[in-house]
Amino acid sequence: MSIGSSISSTGLTVRSPSNSKKNNMEDVELGSSSHGRRLKAKESDVVEMTPLIVGNGDGSSKIPQSPRQTSSEGESSSCMKSFIASAMYSGCSVGMVLVNKSLASSYNHLIDGDLNFLLVVFQAIAAVICVEVCKFAGWVEYPDFNLRTAKLWAPVNILFCGMLFTGMTSLEHNSVPMVTVFKNITNIMTTVGDCIIYGASVEVLVIAAFGIMLAGAVMAAKNDADVTTTGLFWMLANCVCTSGYVLYLKYATKSVKLSKFGMVFYNNVLCSVFLVPVSFMNGEIRTFLNTPALHTVDYAVKNAFAGFVGFFLNFASLNCVAQTGPTTYAMIGSLNKVPIAIMGYFIFDNAISEETWTFISISLIGGILYTIATLRSGRRKSGK
Repeated sequence: MSIGSSISSTGLTVRSPSNSKKNNMEDVELGSSSHGRRLKAKESDVVEMTPLIVGNGDGSSKIPQSPRQTSSEGESSSCMKSFIASAMYSGCSVGMVLVNKSLASSYNHLIDGDLNFLLVVFQAIAAVICVEVCKFAGWVEYPDFNLRTAKLWAPVNILFCGMLFTGMTSLEHNSVPMVTVFKNITNIMTTVGDCIIYGASVEVLVIAAFGIMLAGAVMAAKNDADVTTTGLFWMLANCVCTSGYVLYLKYATKSVKLSKFGMVFYNNVLCSVFLVPVSFMNGEIRTFLNTPALHTVDYAVKNAFAGFVGFFLNFASLNCVAQTGPTTYAMIGSLNKVPIAIMGYFIFDNAISEETWTFISISLIGGILYTIATLRSGRRKSGK
């Protein structure tokens, strides 16, 4: 049989020597049938070899991809998913703040106090309705309510409610610039927790970025640096709750076997369960019921729209933490203050002080450094 004349689209046939003691060999021709050299091989020992380049019959060929090429494509896909998740979270977060700002500026003058917790309840109920409608239509799928799953997810909502309560209370005892300073300290705490709990590696540029943003916040608050013991307690409590919420959220998205939409469902159901008693105890439900000016279609529609945005924000938050991690999630949360301040200036005519412009500029520098550090880390991983 001729090797030179037997290559086809299905493979290459070679006869191997026998292990027989007699070394019985039959003729195998190397080269052409007329002048090739001959070797002897046993008829039964045939090895079928796959060709390196397989033709398609039309002159084209396929070359197998190298492991490095496959790894590079995987890293590129992962970076794109992280970018999309970050952009979705940032856009939804900014949109949610602006919607709530519009809602508060339209109706807060009608009441004595605020309805912060009750608004979260209204929006959580609207988000539950949205995700249930999607499930009923067959667009998404997740299991029906289960008490065991709810218990696994409950710590997320407890920390979330703690974050809301301590955040609002700290604003009552401290100025906004000082709260902003501690929000940047929270980001550092989250990064440290990400390293300790999940073994995340932190670039030097990431540390520099957080340090620059913290310095910018301190500079913005230099003329309003009064801190009381009570105010300091609530700000530190808010740091712990916020950092704990973000870090546990990463664990929950990995350990609780639910789709993202299932997580949105449980997140908003439990949020409503925990915050309704709080709204009742602090008098928000009574204030709402005793204010007829709030019992309008316009108020209901705006709350429903805020809940619709909150539905997407829930999904985007869960997806961002799962795709990027707590550190990036915290950084995006800090950088969101920049577009919020600028858009608030144009939409609500909110004045931007010199200190705020300083904070915005320094925050942008920190964000650029963080982006460079992330890109460098991605390139280093893809080069492995």
